[in-house]
Amino acid sequence: MTMTPDHAQWFAQTFSSLVGNVGQVVLGKPRTISLAVTCLLSEGHLLLEDFPGTGKTSLAKALAGTVQGKSSRIQFTPDLLPSDVTGVTIWDQKRNEFEFHQGPIFAQIVLADEINRASPKTQSALLEVMEESKVTVDGVSHAVGNPFMVIATQNPIEQAGTYRLPEAQLDRFLMKTSLGYPDHAATVEILAGAGTKAHQRTVAPKITPAAVVDMAELAATVHTDPAVLDYVVRIAEASRQAPETTVGVSVRGCLALVRASRTWAAAHGRHYVIPDDVKDLAEPVLAHRIMLDAEAEFAGTTVASVVHRILGDITPPQQRGA
Repeated sequence: MTMTPDHAQWFAQTFSSLVGNVGQVVLGKPRTISLAVTCLLSEGHLLLEDFPGTGKTSLAKALAGTVQGKSSRIQFTPDLLPSDVTGVTIWDQKRNEFEFHQGPIFAQIVLADEINRASPKTQSALLEVMEESKVTVDGVSHAVGNPFMVIATQNPIEQAGTYRLPEAQLDRFLMKTSLGYPDHAATVEILAGAGTKAHQRTVAPKITPAAVVDMAELAATVHTDPAVLDYVVRIAEASRQAPETTVGVSVRGCLALVRASRTWAAAHGRHYVIPDDVKDLAEPVLAHRIMLDAEAEFAGTTVASVVHRILGDITPPQQRGA
């Protein structure tokens, strides 16, 4: 199946319905919710860097409830072991054989809370499952299912007791963003419902997991003109050549931006990608893949400012490629 104008209109209506449904729980954050749904429909994972109490767990649970999926939460701590994430194989005396007991990673939506508080060894336990949607225990592979999405959170790196995520793991997140504190009106609305505990707030399902897979496959067929692909490559090359950076955007980062842009285009009712789709998603998709030079970072330069400068310097395509 290939995305058509009619498919794009249906996709946009369904996307809006999903965002609105999650928005009943996570108030005043339509942009972040839209990015999370885009991640899900692009078969990617989301990294949230935020302070405690901003609704990260509520976002994961509401998204899982919206797609009728199972959600789980893994609280990352310094003593967490890889087997606590993936599961373990235990000898069953009655059946006289080893039996695999699934870990909390086996869910449609997994919240990996405060991921940068765990040791690098435990952090690396997520790498295979995030990339291949399966875990290997004692030489046996176990699929976690489809759809599958990790929403990982981390504290700002300056907080004590944290381990900086390795670049290889950062690169496996499709997007990085933050919820932030709600605005005044949303905060008042949250306080008005203070009698309802967070775990009691639920949403009605809007779509099945199988339909999510179908939407992801449909989004992957959105037309991307060669001129737009050339635009993405020029952005990546500029990030590598920028004097403020030591590591620029990889090919994996380019692929991630194209995948996300296709979903973003469909979410806006189009069966083709335009340069504005790339520009809208450049910061959340690319910023965490760029490493700044120490001197530039000390001088107050931010990755976001570098991305915005690159977007301002590179002229987007004005016509279709050959």
